[in-house]
Amino acid sequence: MAKRIVNKAERNAERYDAKETGYRLFEDSQNGKTFDRLMPLIVSEQNIILAYRNICKNSGSKTPGTDGKTIVAIQSLPIESVIKTVRNKLNYYQPKKVRRVEIPKDNGKTRPLGIPSIWDRLIQQCILQILEPICEAKFHERNNGFRPYRSTQNAIAQCYKMAQLQNLHFVVDVDIVGFFDNIDHSKLIRQLWGIGIQDRKLIMIIKQMLKAEILFNGIIITPETGTPQGGILSPLLANVVLNELDWWIASQWEMFKIKEGKTGLEFNKTDKEGNVLTVDRTQKWNKLRAKTDLKEMYIVRYADDFKLFCRDYATAKKVMCATKLWLAENLHLQTSEEKSGITNLRKNYTTFLGIKFKVVPKGSKWVILSHMADKSKAKVIKKLSDVWKDIKNPSKQSEIDRNISLYNAMVMGMHNYYCMATMVSADFAEIAFKVTGKSNGMNHNNRCYPIERQGEITSKFIQEKYGKSKQFRWIKGRMIIPVGYVAYEYPKYKRREVNKYVRKYSDIENCISYDVMKYMMENAHLYPTLEMADNALSRYIAQKGKCAVTHNALSISDMVGVHIKPCKGERNDTYRNLIILSKEVSELVGAMNPVKIGKLLKDLQLTEEMKDKINKLRKHRELEKIQFEDYIGTKK
Repeated sequence: MAKRIVNKAERNAERYDAKETGYRLFEDSQNGKTFDRLMPLIVSEQNIILAYRNICKNSGSKTPGTDGKTIVAIQSLPIESVIKTVRNKLNYYQPKKVRRVEIPKDNGKTRPLGIPSIWDRLIQQCILQILEPICEAKFHERNNGFRPYRSTQNAIAQCYKMAQLQNLHFVVDVDIVGFFDNIDHSKLIRQLWGIGIQDRKLIMIIKQMLKAEILFNGIIITPETGTPQGGILSPLLANVVLNELDWWIASQWEMFKIKEGKTGLEFNKTDKEGNVLTVDRTQKWNKLRAKTDLKEMYIVRYADDFKLFCRDYATAKKVMCATKLWLAENLHLQTSEEKSGITNLRKNYTTFLGIKFKVVPKGSKWVILSHMADKSKAKVIKKLSDVWKDIKNPSKQSEIDRNISLYNAMVMGMHNYYCMATMVSADFAEIAFKVTGKSNGMNHNNRCYPIERQGEITSKFIQEKYGKSKQFRWIKGRMIIPVGYVAYEYPKYKRREVNKYVRKYSDIENCISYDVMKYMMENAHLYPTLEMADNALSRYIAQKGKCAVTHNALSISDMVGVHIKPCKGERNDTYRNLIILSKEVSELVGAMNPVKIGKLLKDLQLTEEMKDKINKLRKHRELEKIQFEDYIGTKK
């Protein structure tokens, strides 16, 4: 079976056969197992090489720490030397000083960013790869920040569901003051122990990481609290801290145990055989509303930003007070009175992750109305305006090409993010007018290069996404993506069980091999034309690494790129005219000798659908159809 590719991190894990370890740790953690021997996994050769692979391509790997070294210092070393160095450092771990830099924020303030040394970053990555599946099994489904398969889109989808489908129209905002800088180290260690991470040596290493000295403006600081923003392990540790808040909120309502009649069980959904599938939450919650005085509340969280959804103002007020008190007493975190509050979604907008939303009446229902947040819109206008000014007044052609590429990339990125706002088209129409002016910048007569209304769209992706827009413009043949052409897309909500470490959600059907891709890229000269080499790679990826006829995974030695319609005279190496087949299928498609056809059929297991595909390909070659029923003894 060929290796599969999902994203860069998972691809690397598959390349080094590390996914099975993640599956096993996740399943054991779900079953309540404790882990007291994790260090052998952390210092294994497989895990160290995988950690190096994961960090070596990151842009941050080229940023030096206090020792002045970057990933280049590790790249020049033999693999054996890297493994030995990591193991030696972890025997008696003493992290180097963390370099602190100040990152400016939009409000004029700064955010401290800690940059560990490159060897400490590699060690943190080694630890992260082992701890993540254990922690993932313990995290709440509405924790969406710094997690695989979770995103801002998932968080916004959960908010929409609470407000529109569950009619929870009172939102509590509780702002934690300096969360990352005020995490209690002792509490964090106890939380790690509580979720099953009980390897004492590993715990001591994490303690050393937390206590690593910080170098800032020539001054050495020894931290008593907090995890440095910028550390590879910090986001996971932050999630561990607030995981307790997630489950506390859940225990107040949705996870509260209630019995069904005389059975002594919760309200269960069962299959035909009577096996319990899951708790029927609708029935359970209706019973809770009718028979108890419990306060209905739900949390949606992204990192340290979270919202609590309630059904009425009285509940919301009590929930806000209780949450502030709980954070102070249990996590030793202080909250901001100024930034905390309660919002009635029927009257006012609430802002979350760059989106502001409320509910408006539509018939007998309340539906979501959402826009880009005001601050987000102002930021987008400023960024695009700065690049647009450079496009309007370039000094030379190479400069305008670079600026247009930057502008297009920014526009597409902004569209992809803010399309989860229901009124995104109106927001970007306003942005387009403020950035480019009337008629997409056509009113600028003093330009170095004129804006044209006619031109060629050279990208298939852009053609599919923006091709119908009348706002397209070109400068010197370079297309400019229309800012105002964007439509609302309902954000997708991933269920709790959809997880990177659950086998059935790991994209099993994808058989794209990284080694095959690498071979195809490095051996493009084997193809007659560059166009064919490029399109053959694209076709291989589109077919998910499988033969187009048999759907079997392909290896380097077993795959053939062929034309659907054979080239006669002028070559046709376009994407649409290429297909990737196994060698046996390719030979069968072109075979004319009945003996050879019979021999090939004995080695292939073909369904009726596969036979039809083969005959269609033969038709393009003007060859006779194969009468498969004439070949006795072939596999069915």
